[in-house]
Amino acid sequence: PGSVSAAAQEYLRHLGLQDFPCGLGSWNKSCLNARRSPRAEPAGLEEAVPPGEETPEALLELLRDQRSPWALPPDCSPQDRLLREAAVLAPELLHGPRVFQAVKSLRILDKGVEEVDEGLLRFQQLEELVLSANHISRVTSAHLPRTLKVLELCCNAVSDLQDLCARPPPELQHLGLGYNQLCGPSQEKHLTVDFWPNLVSLDLSFNSLTDLRGLVSQLCTLQSLRILVLQGNPLALIPTYRGFLVDSLPQLCILDDIRIWPEERQRFHGLARQPELIRSEARVVVSIGEMKGLPDPEAFQQLEVGSEGPVITYSYCVTYEF
Repeated sequence: PGSVSAAAQEYLRHLGLQDFPCGLGSWNKSCLNARRSPRAEPAGLEEAVPPGEETPEALLELLRDQRSPWALPPDCSPQDRLLREAAVLAPELLHGPRVFQAVKSLRILDKGVEEVDEGLLRFQQLEELVLSANHISRVTSAHLPRTLKVLELCCNAVSDLQDLCARPPPELQHLGLGYNQLCGPSQEKHLTVDFWPNLVSLDLSFNSLTDLRGLVSQLCTLQSLRILVLQGNPLALIPTYRGFLVDSLPQLCILDDIRIWPEERQRFHGLARQPELIRSEARVVVSIGEMKGLPDPEAFQQLEVGSEGPVITYSYCVTYEF
């Protein structure tokens, strides 16, 4: 199975930090030697670049000019550009294991990753980890750098938060768990200030959470929480869903991507103290507009009364799973 560290290695290889015009090579040997053994130079004089070598300015131009074959695509991240330019100006700082210290953001999307392995700990300064649209079902917190501030796991197969909450990154500000397989009420206990003391943003959208009151009783301990996304869960079908959340979590600023204005908060004031309004059931009306591939009853000749002809009966069953 694919691991995060293997995907991260592929990401660094793709950047080509050790290849021309980056890295250490014959194209910048003199410049590197000068930094290793500096000597006094007369003011206003610059040593000529030997044949076959390039100045740092010329190498940077090869990275920045979009007509260059070594230019990064326009949609690359700011970190990609910074790393590539640093590999030109100070390649010795990104040589070997040192490169792991320079990476602060890893975005590995739809790469077939199944495991968050301990190799990720080599990124000791990592602040953002985005692993959306992979096949991750379990995240071990011991394998996450303690410096993480953003952890995005949208569109995976996470069904249990116990391993993630064993020793979570203490400075985490955003936790994205949308489009996973979380089921209540066993998971709510992991969403408290004891595990996430600095959490500002939480995305739990499109899971299978059903216990609104139980979830709110845990979320109310997250005093730094300002952004919450719960849409797509069965509990969002409750008629008083939004009002109950707005009144129960006064620190919230945005709920389900919609800003909470003072007028709305005033309108729902006191709703949190009326739990009897929270119904544990919902009614869903399904209308079938068209069905294809079924025999048309009118196409069969009507049998006369008393006829001994065969009678054919068709029955159909439609099942909905909630």
